[in-house]
Amino acid sequence: LGLSGHLRIACTEAFGSCFITPQLSRFLERYPHISMDVLPVPHFVSLSRREADLAITLERPERGPYVCSKLCDYRLRLYATPAYLEANGPIRSRDDLARHSFVSYVDDLAFSSKLLYLQDLLPGAHSRLRSTSVIAQYQAALQGRALAILPCFLAGPDPRLCEVLEGEVEVIRQFWIYYSEDLRKLKRVTLLADYLRACAELNRPLLMGESNEMAYLPAD
Repeated sequence: LGLSGHLRIACTEAFGSCFITPQLSRFLERYPHISMDVLPVPHFVSLSRREADLAITLERPERGPYVCSKLCDYRLRLYATPAYLEANGPIRSRDDLARHSFVSYVDDLAFSSKLLYLQDLLPGAHSRLRSTSVIAQYQAALQGRALAILPCFLAGPDPRLCEVLEGEVEVIRQFWIYYSEDLRKLKRVTLLADYLRACAELNRPLLMGESNEMAYLPAD
């Protein structure tokens, strides 16, 4: 409990903002002499240049002297507001989706091919509004003008959104956690990695869309 020092963690936008940051409050209570930076922009961050100590990404690094492991799976589903569904008619099958508009990623600017799931799931889907930010897509969906494929941990707990075609339109992705091999013996780095793995395991129901409640490890 006497550990001290500074840590910088890079992670994807929604996961970093809506899952990792809330979970870190307990870690900082447990280790009051550690401070933390959260950078929800992993595609701009280089571990080799020490821009972060630890990274969470959608893809496992292909090479490099890293200690790497799978952090968790997470599920995405199709969401809309009740007002949108009321105004645009019921959606009973995938065929009904052809007449609907979607919010999606900007294909040529997506930082990972793992994000380009809309065309795989729904070929020919029409997007009038696109963004490189999943938070922006989430906010757009809340305006009730389009459908969006969103992470369950982000959209599921929000009562303003409801799932469309439950069990029919969904995708599973993974998060990977890694840090430089030369940090393996730095206790605060390995403790943080272990802590985040425990948080992800505890919250598997939330991440997989089986629960809308976030769970927390005890502070001590």
